[in-house]
Amino acid sequence: METADLDHNALAAELLAAFDARQPVEPFPNLDLATAYKITEDIRKLREMRGERVLGRKIGFTNETIWDEYGVYAPIWGYMYDTSVHELGGTPFDLSPLLEPRIEPEICFGLARAPAPDMDDTALLSCIDWVAHGFEIVQSLFPGWKFTAPDTVASFGLHGALLLGPRYPASAMTDFEITLESNNGVIEHGTTHNVLGSPLNALRHILAIEPPLTAGEMVTTGTLTRAVPVAPGETWRTTLNGTPIKGIEALFA
Repeated sequence: METADLDHNALAAELLAAFDARQPVEPFPNLDLATAYKITEDIRKLREMRGERVLGRKIGFTNETIWDEYGVYAPIWGYMYDTSVHELGGTPFDLSPLLEPRIEPEICFGLARAPAPDMDDTALLSCIDWVAHGFEIVQSLFPGWKFTAPDTVASFGLHGALLLGPRYPASAMTDFEITLESNNGVIEHGTTHNVLGSPLNALRHILAIEPPLTAGEMVTTGTLTRAVPVAPGETWRTTLNGTPIKGIEALFA
């Protein structure tokens, strides 16, 4: 099937059904980015029709150190919903609805007003109401995490869930180093420089997207370390150095 012949409405329905049924799908070899973002909008409309509400965007593949691992060499974005964003608490998070989940420590911004593409760093920071550290749980509908960049866009930007920690004022956003570790012995290290130089640069990267960012949205800016498989029964925590933002901990079931 040629790209021009792809029915983005039908593919959106297929991908949403696979997501709901926790059913893997095969990659779409002829899919291009323009069509993939049309699918993203179609899925948004379908999810809104059934009562879900967009809370913001996730940016993926801002961390250049993982590009070779996945064969994706530029950032992508997807929507986050009120059904996928959760406040971190003492209750274990249920991984069972997600396919091949992986954990990503990230920085998330809450927007007080809509930023503009031509803003400098000071103006951009003034648009941010709060900053928080959280875990994005990403998933792959494509077996073995084998896909193309358009596949990732069409399949929800690989977004599964966002587990959000405490909110801090925007002034808390500084460069820092991070350690991610679990009770199974996995340890990963990262830095804010990994995400296009800084989380603020990652936010800037998507300021020209359509539809544009609006006041009240949250934007999570990409993983600071490698994305690591996560399984029920595990506890994951982070330690941050160089910032007033504290590390977080999450339990999984």
